[in-house]
Amino acid sequence: MHTSVIMENIYRERIERLRGLMRSRNWDAVLITGGDPHSSEYPAERWKQVQWLSGFTGEAGDLVITLDHAGLWTDTRYFIQAVRQLEGTGVELHKTRVPEQVLIPEWLGEQFGSDGIIAVDGLCTGLDFARSLPGTVVGVSDILSLMWTDRPGIPCTPVFTVQTGETRASKLAWLRAFLRDRRCDGMLVTALDDIAWLLNVRAADIEYNPLVISYLLVTGDNAEWYVAKEGEDDPETSATMSIMESEGVTVLPYAEIEQNLPGFAGRLFVDPGTLNWSLYEALVTGGVSLLEGASPIGLRKAVKNDFEIAGMKEIHVRDGLAVERFLYWLEKSVQSGREISEWDAAVKLGRLRSEIPEYMGDSFETISAYGPAAALPHYVTPRGNAPVLREQGLYLCDSGGQYRCGTTDITRTVPLGECSELEREDYTLVLKGHIALAMAVFPAGTAGCQIDALAREPLWRNLRNFGHGTGHGIGYFLGVHEGPQDIRQNFNAVPLLPGMITSDEPGIYREGMHGVRHENLLLCVDAGTSEFGSWRAFETLTLCHFDTSAVVAGLLSDDERKWLNAYNERVCSVLGGLLPTEEREWLYSKTRPI
Repeated sequence: MHTSVIMENIYRERIERLRGLMRSRNWDAVLITGGDPHSSEYPAERWKQVQWLSGFTGEAGDLVITLDHAGLWTDTRYFIQAVRQLEGTGVELHKTRVPEQVLIPEWLGEQFGSDGIIAVDGLCTGLDFARSLPGTVVGVSDILSLMWTDRPGIPCTPVFTVQTGETRASKLAWLRAFLRDRRCDGMLVTALDDIAWLLNVRAADIEYNPLVISYLLVTGDNAEWYVAKEGEDDPETSATMSIMESEGVTVLPYAEIEQNLPGFAGRLFVDPGTLNWSLYEALVTGGVSLLEGASPIGLRKAVKNDFEIAGMKEIHVRDGLAVERFLYWLEKSVQSGREISEWDAAVKLGRLRSEIPEYMGDSFETISAYGPAAALPHYVTPRGNAPVLREQGLYLCDSGGQYRCGTTDITRTVPLGECSELEREDYTLVLKGHIALAMAVFPAGTAGCQIDALAREPLWRNLRNFGHGTGHGIGYFLGVHEGPQDIRQNFNAVPLLPGMITSDEPGIYREGMHGVRHENLLLCVDAGTSEFGSWRAFETLTLCHFDTSAVVAGLLSDDERKWLNAYNERVCSVLGGLLPTEEREWLYSKTRPI
């Protein structure tokens, strides 16, 4: 029997076993989210429950199982992928971020009204999401562990401290002042990136994310850090824990959080956007007084200080050199007739980054996509039998690195040979959108959703579009995706502030044909004041040339041409002298003005 058929049967069997549990417990539906107990975007292997149950590997997706239906809810980035991966599993795709969307709460309401009994994994379902569900919500921690017998444990990797330009004592003092202003006696910090930022610690508990699986309870004169490191004998971890204890941070076992919380005396601040349902029930059952609100840490973390900005600028020089060396190798290899697959290319880029002394790993799985594969915005490059690159058409590579002094994220789409007229046109229109956002000047207080159209207008004018956001925030040796700011169409009132770093990545995707995306990271800066108020603009941090050989020059305005030439000239000026002779001469030829 074919392997894919066997796997499809496995997913069908798992879903049927879950339905057996539902019948025994009298549940009408089971909701399995794609998150973890901390509402993380990327869960550790232990919490990839959607993947285990359905086979869907996308980064965003939630499952609903009823006695006669199985549905996966995911957004436009994963439609093509979901259709392929769900084939034969009995799971139906429900599309989100489309005009006709019917989201999970509404769908459950249509099926069961207010009488349904909805079981959720209480640890992996956020408070806000659980509250939106109709009927009676039953929280069951680790619900799939009843079936998933070889489920991975909670990760426990070495923990280390980092320099960020501000001490943890200073950050904790700031948070305590915030709590005093709100007459709170403490705050339960549940988001992993918030904890890592606040304590200046990093680990590798989640692939591509330098985070520590933990909770943090901050009070007026103490902090309790619940972390699964009690059996760790790593010297760096031990040193970190000793430092924590000496600075008033009590280190406790991760599993004790749920039993200790009900005894909290006083008013506790919690963020319903990241607090899970199980901990909320423990707090309420324990009679703890709660004040709910958005964590203040996200916004503070998003505005980088001078130390962090300097680190990000420095690492973009080194990262840019690695990407330029990769593009040189790629072009020469393809032209020489060497058989290079998508996977070979991804491995080569990873090796070049690994030569950088500060390198701590990739910031996400490299998307190495040729031709039709690039039409999937979140394409997963196959390790075996990956498509071979040919001397024609477009190749897209979206990649990034984690470094002790910053995080990078860059996409370059490059021609490997002759391109069709449509490929060149799409390539140029997307570049026009990228340039329009990079050149933007806007009033202080402007949110990303108010300038998103700048990157789309060249495409809209030609009746084209893309389904994902234009820009996301990025952390300082933290998550490659970071809020609270973004640049996308859905309304988000958080303004773009000086010190925020956000991506600029418009694209276009033609199923079965090709995909184009151009991405740099932009630093929001002060652009001065006038009688009309204060102004903001962007400074481009990413350093890697845009290949102009695929550009339809006639589609560029004078301003766009000037920006492109100036950017490529800057890349050549900064990186050229740091490259070996052959690569330097190649870069000079690639950055000649048009």
